[in-house]
Amino acid sequence: MADALKAKGNAAFSSGNYEEAIKFFSEAIELDPSNHVLYSNRSAAEASLQQYSKALKDAKKCVELKPDWAKGYSRLGAAYYGLQEWEEAVKAYEDGLHIDPNNQQMQSALNDAMSAKNRPPAGGGLFGPDALMRLAMDSRTRHLMDDKDFQGMLQGLMANPSMIGAHLNDPRMQLALEVMLGLKVAGNKGDVFDGAADAAAAAAEEGEAQSRPQQPAAAAAASKAAEPQQGGSSSSKAAEQQPAQPGPEVEMSEEDAAAAANKKEALALKAQGNELYKARKFDEAIEAYNKALELYDGDVSFLTNRAAVHFEKGDYEAAIKDCDTAVEKGRELRADYALIARALARKGTALVKLGRLEEAVGVFNKSLTEHRTADTLKKLNEAEKTLKEQKEAAYVDMEASTKEKDLGNAAFKEARYPEAVAHYNEALKRGPPKVNPEAHKLYSNLAACYTKLGAYPEGLKAADRCVELAPDFVKGYSRKGALQFFMKEYEKAMATYEAGLLHEPDNAELKEGIMRCLQAIDRIAHGDASEEEIKDRQARAMADPDVQNILMDPIMRQVLDDFQTDPHAARHHLQNPDIHRKISKLVSAGIIQLR
Repeated sequence: MADALKAKGNAAFSSGNYEEAIKFFSEAIELDPSNHVLYSNRSAAEASLQQYSKALKDAKKCVELKPDWAKGYSRLGAAYYGLQEWEEAVKAYEDGLHIDPNNQQMQSALNDAMSAKNRPPAGGGLFGPDALMRLAMDSRTRHLMDDKDFQGMLQGLMANPSMIGAHLNDPRMQLALEVMLGLKVAGNKGDVFDGAADAAAAAAEEGEAQSRPQQPAAAAAASKAAEPQQGGSSSSKAAEQQPAQPGPEVEMSEEDAAAAANKKEALALKAQGNELYKARKFDEAIEAYNKALELYDGDVSFLTNRAAVHFEKGDYEAAIKDCDTAVEKGRELRADYALIARALARKGTALVKLGRLEEAVGVFNKSLTEHRTADTLKKLNEAEKTLKEQKEAAYVDMEASTKEKDLGNAAFKEARYPEAVAHYNEALKRGPPKVNPEAHKLYSNLAACYTKLGAYPEGLKAADRCVELAPDFVKGYSRKGALQFFMKEYEKAMATYEAGLLHEPDNAELKEGIMRCLQAIDRIAHGDASEEEIKDRQARAMADPDVQNILMDPIMRQVLDDFQTDPHAARHHLQNPDIHRKISKLVSAGIIQLR
């Protein structure tokens, strides 16, 4: 049982449903409290929800139960890292590496923790004092300095500028970046590329140089991002008259300076490629991206944008190749999960165009594991639906359907009802309603089997489908009414039989069904049913919204009081058709009885 709950938790975690994953892991822990893997998995889910204190508690329990398991120390380090307790995170990763020295993932995590530990205090870069002064002085953004929510956003970005991507869709942040950078950063939502927001994202990457170790070239870019921007549109007149304050000087080697220049030129070529794409000049756009990649190969978006161009040209294989390279390069660069997810989603879309739907479904699932978006989920659902339809169409064989139906009939006659159900279901798969005009009879036969087996809800579904496919097939109404009768839903059964009589007024089976329902209702109304049956009937009725509304109606309460105290008034009430209907409903439900 614990293993089954663990499997459900793993599936929920893979789908990004972390709260549901925690629920399943917690239930599994109740059944198997000494299983260290369960605590490890729950810690991972809690960390994904940024519940680092809970994640730390579970990670400690995991290590306590299994001190020689390296994964436990990885969970411990991740929790400490989330709590920004750098020294403890470093120690946890080092302890894990003593057990598994070749664990590259843990070594990489240790490097991150060491970098965070040695990181100088935030305050410079894109969100430094100069930039904040610019926001306070500009008439368009001055009011934002009184916005507590926006101030909290800024403080978070001061501590971790790499999170800028999470806020680029916020109109306040777009306006603030315009003022701080002197650039138009609000993007066109319909653009395949996110090209308009590239300047803001690049500036955020550069600004982060102040709060994490960088190569000299990146440090130089950070220095440049820290300088106040020139230009009139992004600052007030008073700010324009102020001389720009130079950023901190950073010494650069000739090689680093050349690398920085190449990156700058590559970003300009990417922007050029974006514009060419919009103009549907696809060959020229590809050439621009090619040149950008020759100058600088550290930006995954160069590849994903080129893949988008190949897709528009109909060169789906080339698009897939670029997406694969982007994913590989993204892993190498430890790029944002959203970028890797985008590359995988574009690959999946290209695979759909090539008709390779099973591959596409797998790739879309991988994309959602990296970063869950509504668009990718929609593409996955569409691909799965199309794949299912194709498989069902390929499975159609009317001769095989007829054979299965005959086998089902033979099994039914010999009272082998489970076998009959299996044969009828197989007959429907081989001959579904789209291609089989007799499919409604198969559903009718299924309803009969389920009735014999006492599986009334399943039988009712089959009978409903039968009536839906063939509204003039009275046997479907007979099957459905019988199932409702056995479920003690006598009013519904009567309505079903009456609906069938509209198509065949002289049908004896339907009339007989109505008489059975009336007798059952009359027996309950006069108190002739067993106490257990009456209680069951009343419980079912109280779950009926119609009965609840009747009992809560103040007029009906008065009517019911009159029935007990004033017979003359009661007879008068029954002349009202609506009240008569409601009284009949309560009588048939067993709520009131006639004496």
